Amino acid sequence: MSSDSQKYWKANIRLVSGCLVVWFIVSYGCGILFAPALNKFHILGGYPLGFWFAQQGSIYSFVILVFFYAWRMNQLDRKFGVQED
Repeated sequence: MSSDSQKYWKANIRLVSGCLVVWFIVSYGCGILFAPALNKFHILGGYPLGFWFAQQGSIYSFVILVFFYAWRMNQLDRKFGVQED
């Protein structure tokens, strides 16, 4: 494997790992672990914030992560010359 291929692979794995960490923190952390502390805050018509993260916030975060991943991978592909035209 060439040096550029290794750098591309490391950047890809780092991006995936970062997205998975954010997804875990939002879905498991905010929806379950930190829910009692977050429930002290209310949003959109009085819903507790921990409940909102468990029901909808993690889904919104996941959709945002999908678009972020696609955008960032397109940048990486162009940087390493492996983009699809």
